[in-house]
Amino acid sequence: MVFAHDTEVALAAAAALANTRADDGGADALARVEDLDAFVAGWSYTGSRAAPRDRADELAAIRALREEVARLWTAGDADTVAEGVNRLLADGAARPHLARHDGWDWHLHATSPDQPLGTRMAVECGMALLDVVRAGELDRLKVCDADDCSDLHVDLSRNRSRRYCGTRCGNRADAAAYRARKAAGE
Repeated sequence: MVFAHDTEVALAAAAALANTRADDGGADALARVEDLDAFVAGWSYTGSRAAPRDRADELAAIRALREEVARLWTAGDADTVAEGVNRLLADGAARPHLARHDGWDWHLHATSPDQPLGTRMAVECGMALLDVVRAGELDRLKVCDADDCSDLHVDLSRNRSRRYCGTRCGNRADAAAYRARKAAGE
């Protein structure tokens, strides 16, 4: 394991959040409040949520956060990422503490569960990126190598060899390389 389990989950969730952006003609995966509800449930975020009348504002905050996450993820420079992390943590008034809940053993939280969802998500991302910067592991924050994909992913492999965001992109790239080799040999 490269990082603590909660850091690895937070990094995967941050990449997934950034990957909800519309790109290459695709649809915005956080276009509606219902999309955000599904994202929150899928990543098991706990804590309070905005009142129904304020859910549009909550969605807007999360959509702004994903742009910042993508910017920091692809910065490639520890100073830039550290500055962004410090801003996320300061804006969220982070106060780290240990918590144990919902089947998780002791792990780190840095906001209370009654803070707005956007604040909790930003601080969680900031804490995870803090670990990446401290460990000197920025090269684990990657963009998919597939020609037709720009999704972000975290490479948690022992030898830092993960190139694709998922099996689908890896399989497509492998199949294309096989076809190219076969065509060259014919």
